[in-house]
Amino acid sequence: MSLPVLPAFLLTPLADPGITANGSGLPGLAQLRQIVGALLTFGLVACVAALVIAAVVWGFGSNSGNPHLAGRGKSGVLVAAGAALLIGAANAIVTFFSNVGATI
Repeated sequence: MSLPVLPAFLLTPLADPGITANGSGLPGLAQLRQIVGALLTFGLVACVAALVIAAVVWGFGSNSGNPHLAGRGKSGVLVAAGAALLIGAANAIVTFFSNVGATI
């Protein structure tokens, strides 16, 4: 039994088309960056509010002897902290994967 032979065009590497991202290709790009920055700020403020509310719920649940409410508060604290982590690291995450994708 022999292995199938692949056509030659599948074995040759693809040529680089020479297209790269630029910062001046679209009109309104500066305003879009401002809007996205404002959304990041709004998201972080919402995470702080969610963290405070979840901590209060956790405290009420613990002090009233309600384990369900305390568990919901703990989950809320973790979700708010995780969301703040992702929002804060969004730029670094996108830059990392963009750089990795550029090397493929």
